[in-house]
Amino acid sequence: MSFAAHAVVALIGLLHVYILVLEMFLWEKPAGLRAFGNTPERAAATKVLAANQGLYNGFLAAGLFWGLWLGGPQGRAVMAFFLLCVLVAGLYGAATASRKILFIQAVPAALGLALLWL
Repeated sequence: MSFAAHAVVALIGLLHVYILVLEMFLWEKPAGLRAFGNTPERAAATKVLAANQGLYNGFLAAGLFWGLWLGGPQGRAVMAFFLLCVLVAGLYGAATASRKILFIQAVPAALGLALLWL
């Protein structure tokens, strides 16, 4: 597997750690409000839901890092599974929440999958 594939998978994993932090710990703070275009009132009302979403993003990151750690064919299979999960989540988010999710999650995941299998 190429260095580029490893780098893209690692960056996607780091992105999902960042999303975890935003959703679980910074949701009601200025950084979280800006990132998601929320008002303080809406953020307060959705804090528990956001924390749950953040936890799921953490699982995606953990899976990608696990695949990198495993390496070889087994690691490639793990990374492919978690990249597919990110891709599906990105497509769903773009269709239901915000079109920018397509470019933040889905496109990088598709690129990662392409590099993984080249």
